[in-house]
Amino acid sequence: MSEEAEEIVEERIYTIPLKKAWNVPRKKRTPRAIRLIREFVKRHMKAEDVRIKTEVNEAVWTRGIQKPPRRIRVRVTKDKDGVVTVHLAEKG
Repeated sequence: MSEEAEEIVEERIYTIPLKKAWNVPRKKRTPRAIRLIREFVKRHMKAEDVRIKTEVNEAVWTRGIQKPPRRIRVRVTKDKDGVVTVHLAEKG
């Protein structure tokens, strides 16, 4: 099933604060940031099945495990089956 074939029911753009990821030991910050993204999307989109795209994961990991970004801008889509996908938002 291609991305265009999915039927998008809802689409939103969020700026997710990742400040809490900096309150854990240095070697656990970026994995914590990924968990924060997942928790944020579950809470705001009211869904259990959250899929984070590779582009979002790579954006969080660009500076390594010790220095995740302070915030990240994402585009979140929900399809008719209730699956929520997190995409990186376009610049602009």
